[in-house]
Amino acid sequence: MARKLIDISIPLTNNIVCDPPHMRPQIEYFNHHDTAASMAEYMGVKIEDLPNGEYAAVEKVTLSTHNGTHLDAPYHYFSRMNESEVPGGVPSAKIDEIPLEWCYNPGVKLDFRHFEDGYVATAADVQAELKRIGHQLRPLDIVLVNTSAGAAFGQPDFIDRGCGVGYEATCWLLDQGVRVTGTDGWSWDAPFSTTREKIKAGGSPALIWEGHRAGRHKGYSHIEKLWRLDRLPANGFEVICFPCKIEAGSAGWTRAVAVIND
Repeated sequence: MARKLIDISIPLTNNIVCDPPHMRPQIEYFNHHDTAASMAEYMGVKIEDLPNGEYAAVEKVTLSTHNGTHLDAPYHYFSRMNESEVPGGVPSAKIDEIPLEWCYNPGVKLDFRHFEDGYVATAADVQAELKRIGHQLRPLDIVLVNTSAGAAFGQPDFIDRGCGVGYEATCWLLDQGVRVTGTDGWSWDAPFSTTREKIKAGGSPALIWEGHRAGRHKGYSHIEKLWRLDRLPANGFEVICFPCKIEAGSAGWTRAVAVIND
């Protein structure tokens, strides 16, 4: 059986336009010659004693756990989770507590590229797309949402592009046994800029981060800033998205990969 791997993680690039300006990753590069002097001094030798006067290439990276393609933990959304199962809920799981069993499962892709920027997908939208592609959700399926934001990665308006998935739709997915979802947008929710305009027009503050807040209903994780979802079929693939194990973290970077077995 032939196996095809598709990298669905964005690259971490110095100061790339994929986050608000104050959140962008910073990468400082040190080449083989930059580091030679300190090593030569430590070893008590001359720089020219090192092969070609070189030592090691190294990078210094300043990041948030929410830069790049990352897996959010329920702790990111709220202090408590599983309120639908336990009165008052339980402490939300942090990224080093996420079951590995959540992170390597069959995937399904919902094509929501036709929805306008800022649209909030409903449970009916999710159900209609599953019916269109002929997929019956199973517990632990990883549900990926392909939005219009995917084609705008690296562009100035990236964080304002794409639809979001609302509270009702997210809770419906969780009630089907889904525990990991993902999007190629900046957020699982609709862009903040759109939500702000709705609230200015009289909308309820409950609209703020409504998809994330579904983690209060049942704990779940989602992957944000995926890439190349347009290259995936609707189903028939697996997703691997193990997060970096950051003690007590709200998220962890992941090299998300789709595996297609032909």
